[in-house]
Amino acid sequence: MTVSTAVNVRYFAGARAAAGVADEDLLLDAAEPTVALVVSTIGERHGDKLGKVLAVSSFLLDGVAVRDTSTRVPAGAQLDVLPPFAGG
Repeated sequence: MTVSTAVNVRYFAGARAAAGVADEDLLLDAAEPTVALVVSTIGERHGDKLGKVLAVSSFLLDGVAVRDTSTRVPAGAQLDVLPPFAGG
């Protein structure tokens, strides 16, 4: 029996443009997926344009900055993709 985990991903700025959507719900075939698995899944889903953005992005998991992509993602979590922002 395969256990699936639902995760909501929100894209900001350049990540939103590269993904073509503001957010999406994923259903991952893993009981305890990691941030790295979520990131690789969305990279495969949206292609090289988003992949380039993901390589330089930071992530928030339920509002908390993720420093280690081996961090486990609980069911129902929200992962925010934050590309570098320019200020002025």
